[in-house]
Amino acid sequence: MKQNQNSRRTNNLAREKLANILLFEVSDPDLALVTLTGVEVSVDKSVLKAYVSCDRDRYEAVSAALERAKGRIRSLLGHALGWRVTPELIFQIDETADEAERIALALENVPPTLSVEKDEFGYPVAEDDDDADEKDEGVE
Repeated sequence: MKQNQNSRRTNNLAREKLANILLFEVSDPDLALVTLTGVEVSVDKSVLKAYVSCDRDRYEAVSAALERAKGRIRSLLGHALGWRVTPELIFQIDETADEAERIALALENVPPTLSVEKDEFGYPVAEDDDDADEKDEGVE
């Protein structure tokens, strides 16, 4: 979503208020160690999409806990923000940290075929280049 200065300010304000609510107002043990990674508020402030991060094995429990607490969170957020419209909340699990970890592991475990010398087209270079050169010279 393209952002201007006003939408950035709105997103930051909503993120701060929502983070405080999740940290201090909601006392669900399933929401422990949940990180609010980002917030996007629609232009008309009617929809707020919040991205949360947690451990991979807790995705379902955290999603269920956020759905259970959505009404209370929305009510507290409406009072905290003071906007004319209280935005509808959409919580989405942010999996970017898990994807980054998966990519880092993949880069550590490089297959041995990647270390083979390749030509400019990406094909493996024959190890006996002298034999291949002699055959090519004989053809000409």
